[in-house]
Amino acid sequence: MAIARYPSFTLISQTKDLKTVKTLTYSEHGSPNVLTFTDVPDPSFGKGDALIRVRATGVNRVDVAQRNGWFTLPNFSLPNIPGMDLAGEIVALGVDALRLARARGLDIAIGDKVVVDPSMSKVPLSSNLHGNGDLYGNLDVIGATVAGGYAELCTVPASHIHLIPKNMSFAHAAAFPTAWMTAHHALFDVGSLCAGETLLVHAGASGVSLAAIQLARAAGAKVYATASSDEKCQRAVQAGATAAVINRTTDIAQWSKEQTSGRGVDMVFDHVGAALWEASMFALAPRGRLVNCGNTSGDKATIPSLGFLFHMGIQILGSDPYRYEEFAEVWQKFCTQDFDPSIDTIYQLKEGAEAHRQMELNNVSGKFILIP
Repeated sequence: MAIARYPSFTLISQTKDLKTVKTLTYSEHGSPNVLTFTDVPDPSFGKGDALIRVRATGVNRVDVAQRNGWFTLPNFSLPNIPGMDLAGEIVALGVDALRLARARGLDIAIGDKVVVDPSMSKVPLSSNLHGNGDLYGNLDVIGATVAGGYAELCTVPASHIHLIPKNMSFAHAAAFPTAWMTAHHALFDVGSLCAGETLLVHAGASGVSLAAIQLARAAGAKVYATASSDEKCQRAVQAGATAAVINRTTDIAQWSKEQTSGRGVDMVFDHVGAALWEASMFALAPRGRLVNCGNTSGDKATIPSLGFLFHMGIQILGSDPYRYEEFAEVWQKFCTQDFDPSIDTIYQLKEGAEAHRQMELNNVSGKFILIP
């Protein structure tokens, strides 16, 4: 054990005295080649933090966008250790960590399997990650603006860890945070999706869309999907979509009306943005809602017809960051229902550059997972 090296912690359980940890990081923007598998100093921590030995971490589109320099979140800085979705084991707890966990009814201990809420809103003062928790401004995100899960160890606030069921794998848990929280918040907190309604989901084989399809079906909605290939359309149907169509060659608005006896869909779940924006609007039924939570095809979109917008009562809704209180509720739902985590491929951490290359080529259905 190496208790002396962690004076603010009650215990550290390790087989060797790690002064450095392996990470996949980058110090300049560029292609996947800028990702470097290297040693960095042990992560720092505060009295309200937990030290997590990472066992699995998810790859997200924002990892690729920030690495390329196409888009960066407020507070982003170089060098960056990505990895917003991480699951692992508690190896150390700050002296205030147990109190913070018990305040929300959670008993934690060294060795527990946990998943981490990466959104750093409502981080307590005793955590080293306190200070940038504004949902609509400077919001720190583990793996986006502060060191994340592309590493052997990661520091997280004890207030933001959640226990993993004993029969759930680390990879299964690591598929959850970004995709499932984004989808659930957009569908229900923002879009107010109800049982009996119809939903159109774009990029139907992406991680967030596969989560949206399953969540919507579980809530009693009927789901249609679009995707870029027959294979990905089939993946969306396997996840629960009633029908799916290739969005490169199909009139999406007309197809949506054909699927709904001419009415159109009640809601469009969109994170593609510009490329399918016009089709999304015209696919909607009267008083339909276009809920947007991403801009992977571009950041500028034009309302094609103000007349259609106001005459049909169309709503355009931006899906803001999920709230701290939502995470535990959605995680419990994920743990207790028979959802598919939609894992495509598991890579070794040192192979993370290849995962980024495949994501840039859009050769992914669901989630890529990295194993340190």
